[in-house]
Amino acid sequence: MLACLVGSTPVCWVGEPFVSGGQGFWAKLEGANPGGMKDRAALHIVQQARNRGDLVDGARLIESTSGTFGLGLALAGIVYDHPVTVVTDPGMEKLVHRLLVAYGAQIEIVTHPHTSGGWQRARLDRVTELLTREPNAYCPEQYDNPDNVDAYASLGRELVEQLAIVDVLVCSVGTGGHSAGVAREVRRHNPAMRLIGVDAVGSTIFGQPARPRLMRGLGSSIRPRNVAYEEFDEVHWVAPHEAVWACRTLAATHYVTGGWSVGAVTVVASWLARTLPPGTQIAAVFPDGPARYHTTIYDDSYCLEHDLLGRPPASEPEEIKHPDEGEALCWTRMVMR
Repeated sequence: MLACLVGSTPVCWVGEPFVSGGQGFWAKLEGANPGGMKDRAALHIVQQARNRGDLVDGARLIESTSGTFGLGLALAGIVYDHPVTVVTDPGMEKLVHRLLVAYGAQIEIVTHPHTSGGWQRARLDRVTELLTREPNAYCPEQYDNPDNVDAYASLGRELVEQLAIVDVLVCSVGTGGHSAGVAREVRRHNPAMRLIGVDAVGSTIFGQPARPRLMRGLGSSIRPRNVAYEEFDEVHWVAPHEAVWACRTLAATHYVTGGWSVGAVTVVASWLARTLPPGTQIAAVFPDGPARYHTTIYDDSYCLEHDLLGRPPASEPEEIKHPDEGEALCWTRMVMR
């Protein structure tokens, strides 16, 4: 069964050149799933909706996505025999667009961003329009659906099985699903575990002003209800050039890499490994692999056009105590408790 391809992903030790002296962190390689980490969420959300009777046999699935959740939803549509419509925007990578078509999904592209909510709000508004036209259709509502959080309990259990103890968990934050779900499961085994969120410069999730963003997969121009704000010990904002440096360095030194979230998480997790006491067990979730980013992160022309090359992050993040204290334009940290 196709669903058996999801889960049981490996962990990889990340050390030098990010961290010296034998220190480092464990990366959970969710890119080993067929479509990435969000395969877990899409399958679980659809299964639970079917179990409750919210989703009837053969009904259409309609959802907004920048890419990865769409791939997971296409998988769920095949597994449970539901047609899929994905609402996206012009920023979706051509590879993801072509894969979704190959997987049988219909694609709706919004052409103008919302005046205050950006592309994300424009996509969600289009989803609402489509749902009114097809009464039996079901929207997974990945930003607000608690099933999205529950879906990542399996990832948390795998981390505990693989590492025994997790002292610090580093997660990118977009919908808020995996950070909340994994943290809840891991804290059952270690209540003292610290949760570190990684957001994108220009994201409004943690109170910063919403700006146009190059990075996709983390950050948001809305505030998803699935973000468990009270669970975070600190949050870091990372800029695109810093994520690109980390992704390319990972590729050259570890033969492991991924997209914007992977790069941003690596910047933060490696700093934690350098600054926390030796022996601290740090786990970082790498949500996907590099395939969909061959025209952005791994394209020299694109990176030159956006001034993303040769600009590694500083050795330490800038610090703010409150989101209103200043706008994060580069790697910036805020302690929340």
